[in-house]
Amino acid sequence: MASLFELGCRGCGRRDNAGAVYFARQRVPQSPAGVFSLWESPHLSTVLRHAFVPASNQRLANLVGPMESHIRTIEAATQTAISRREGAFKIEGAKRNAQKALEVLQALYEMAGRAISAEHVQLMLAGDAASVNEGEDGVARLSTRRSDLRARTPNQSVYLSHIAEHDITFGIGPAGTGKTYLAVACAVDALERNAVQRIVLTRPAVEAGERLGFLPGDLTQKVDPYLRPLYDALYELMGFERVQKAFERNALEIAPLAFMRGRTLNNAFVILDEAQNTTPEQMKMFLTRIGFGAKAVITGDASQIDLPKGAVSGLLDARRVLKNVQGIAFTQFDSGDVVRHPLVARIVDAYDRVTPRPAAAQTGGKAGAKAASPARAAAAAAGSDDAQEQAGHA
Repeated sequence: MASLFELGCRGCGRRDNAGAVYFARQRVPQSPAGVFSLWESPHLSTVLRHAFVPASNQRLANLVGPMESHIRTIEAATQTAISRREGAFKIEGAKRNAQKALEVLQALYEMAGRAISAEHVQLMLAGDAASVNEGEDGVARLSTRRSDLRARTPNQSVYLSHIAEHDITFGIGPAGTGKTYLAVACAVDALERNAVQRIVLTRPAVEAGERLGFLPGDLTQKVDPYLRPLYDALYELMGFERVQKAFERNALEIAPLAFMRGRTLNNAFVILDEAQNTTPEQMKMFLTRIGFGAKAVITGDASQIDLPKGAVSGLLDARRVLKNVQGIAFTQFDSGDVVRHPLVARIVDAYDRVTPRPAAAQTGGKAGAKAASPARAAAAAAGSDDAQEQAGHA
């Protein structure tokens, strides 16, 4: 597939062969279709042209998306203006931004033999081309009802590897990074492969202004609202009927953390969600429930601690105490791993700028174990993360 593109500079008041008039600080499109974007900036100075040869109408339709929604998404993310005439695209913007938009278009066109979703576009913009391509070798696959389920970011790939290779794995990071969802998917996969006999999902039932005893209904009705996110993930990954059958044969259990005391969980895949709301005593109690043939995953977000002020989070305490214990791995997520609405990543970054939250190291094994990056390893070694996060909570 040949490609043509050229660099150019916008002239003040100049009209090009696509019918667009350029002024000092804005581009006014005069295309008959009238679908070009407007974006004002004093830095709009570079023009890139690219032609897909030979052009495939089906590929182009998949590339641009319904009502050219994918093009609009790329424009907004790269702060460029993109116009096209059949297979010929013109990209205007700051040089680096225009080049980024061109690279995304080229990469998406390569995979446009099938439908391209908005999620694919967002992942490509995030620079994670490998996870977009379903045929990519080495991408972890999980046996669930979702055939397209796999790691979407490098940290998610590390997370899945840690879960596969360690008996206890911690996933720590902001909302929307897939911590709980991927953990549940791994549990479902293990159950499907008969690697475990049951799945146990738990989370602390932190009262939101009302004590459980004063809430209406029986015990199940009292605690269900706290456990609803776990139900949602199971229904999506297994289907409603299979979830109900799993409950009936005791292959699936969802319960508040307090109900774990005194139990030994053998041949089970155990997930503790919202672990930032545990106390150190609760965390120790949970970790010591693990029996033979069991695997545990603990997830939490250190920026969303709902404990009373001054209380120590069991998640932060565990990261400090257990970071060098063999057989335990830690995976730290950040805003780059957010796979929800694009605004979620920007929201996380905005809050982090107001309340800095240093990244923790990804460790697995003893002190010599490899970390995700030298910076994160140094941060964990310094032991400053927990102190700062706990100070912010207090």
